[in-house]
Amino acid sequence: MPDQERGDWSVYMIEADDGALYTGITTDVTRRFGEHCDSKRGARYFRGRRPVAVVYQESGHTRSSASQREAAIKKLKRQQKQQLVANSAEN
Repeated sequence: MPDQERGDWSVYMIEADDGALYTGITTDVTRRFGEHCDSKRGARYFRGRRPVAVVYQESGHTRSSASQREAAIKKLKRQQKQQLVANSAEN
């Protein structure tokens, strides 16, 4: 079964050194965080910023549902994103 049909995709948020929150999707959050930190494969968003930590993660998505959730999170106001992060830390 191709990756996009399985529920092994994750939506994640990374906090940058300036306090900004970056949202993305991947099948391996640890690998992707490393790419953002040390690789040309990282997002352009982190040129001029440094990723600090993964502060939020949702697992069990298909590629399609992960993309839809990523888009929904990106539309949230900063305060709403911070609330997501705070709620995930409580659980």
